[in-house]
Amino acid sequence: MTHNEDRQHWLKEGAIGLTVGVLYGTTNVMVGHPLDTIKTKMQAQKGFENTSMVRTCLTTVRTQGVIGLYRGCVPPLMGSGIYRSSQFAAFEAVYTYCDRYPSLKKEIPGTFGLQPRVLFAGALAATTRAIIESPLELAKIRRQTGQTYQLKGVYKGFTVTWIRTLGLMGTYFILIDSFRRNLPHLFSSPILGPFLLSGTAATLAWWLIWPFETMKSQVQGNFGKDMPLKQRLALTLRERGIVGLYRGIGPGTIRSFLANGASMIVMSNAQKMVTKMGLRD
Repeated sequence: MTHNEDRQHWLKEGAIGLTVGVLYGTTNVMVGHPLDTIKTKMQAQKGFENTSMVRTCLTTVRTQGVIGLYRGCVPPLMGSGIYRSSQFAAFEAVYTYCDRYPSLKKEIPGTFGLQPRVLFAGALAATTRAIIESPLELAKIRRQTGQTYQLKGVYKGFTVTWIRTLGLMGTYFILIDSFRRNLPHLFSSPILGPFLLSGTAATLAWWLIWPFETMKSQVQGNFGKDMPLKQRLALTLRERGIVGLYRGIGPGTIRSFLANGASMIVMSNAQKMVTKMGLRD
């Protein structure tokens, strides 16, 4: 559950989630894309395999100008509003629909109040997002790394995208739900609470699944030879160690905290505005 407003019919909650999720998605891209470009170059572009975050940024600006940091922003700017709104719509609709099933609202022992419906809704939301996001991510990564792409192979890397997104969004929704229940006053504040809590939840989730994000960037960015995911993970570990799996974590962390914090400020206040306008009645 990503808000504390009174809930109505599950279809209405899904529609509201779809609408306010667009604001979350577009804000996320506008705030975070330059750092995402730096992260992707560090992970998947030849010539940047060993450069630092600062060096990658300076080299990009020197050779391409500031606009180089925004290369590939059109697909995610157009698509982020769609796949992020879809993920929130799916989560809110399924979470609310599960109200009618007591077994899905029963707290899981030892989880500080976590309910099964959060896990169920999170998994469906993540799958919805992965289906929409995967081709958009491929287009973005190819543009960020100076490559072209064709519609024929836009779902290259879908499996690793889905695995990454299940872990990412599952963790995010679990943490947001926990913060909502255990820190209600901070969660309900207009600016600081949403910024800190969403930024923290998203960043912890990214840290957890970062090796799969690295693998996704490599697969979709045509980095190295084509090989099974398990083999690619093993090769990266053998050649570069655990550090290789966490390549680009610096700019990724900064991007995650700032972008998801700012996006939640916009979305949470939009949720409150929906209630004030009587659209939940």
